[in-house]
Amino acid sequence: MSQPKRIVSQVSQLAEGLLGEYGMEMVDVEFRFERGRWTLRVFIDKQGGITVDDCAHVNRELGDLIEAKDIIGYHYVLEISSPGLNRPLRKEGDFIRSIGKMVKLELSRPINKRRNFTGRVTSVRQGIIGLLVDNDNLVELPLKEIDRARVKYEFNN
Repeated sequence: MSQPKRIVSQVSQLAEGLLGEYGMEMVDVEFRFERGRWTLRVFIDKQGGITVDDCAHVNRELGDLIEAKDIIGYHYVLEISSPGLNRPLRKEGDFIRSIGKMVKLELSRPINKRRNFTGRVTSVRQGIIGLLVDNDNLVELPLKEIDRARVKYEFNN
């Protein structure tokens, strides 16, 4: 396992435990080298949405935990934020909450000679995501094969 993946895994475990205590959930964790520095981004959410105060509180608490556990031994920037309109979908529960919404996803391997799909989530059951794509074509995609998925915000004219 690469060092960035190890860090994401360890921070994810810490964040899930910490956030559960505050009625929040971890949506995603990224650790990337950008603009000459390492950035650790943790996306959080809760019923009713996240406030700036929530982000500041989690930043302090999670930052202290990461330091105490000595997970990252060099300089990095910790950013805590809401997932925004185009939130990533990772877990089955994320897809269940997105039934009826448009999503854009990428698979780890092609299914029917295709890796990228955009469509409306119609069902989620036993690790299979039902997606209505391309002129009302229903495809079923295994959750374990989905590398990336995001809600695609629809603007109403």
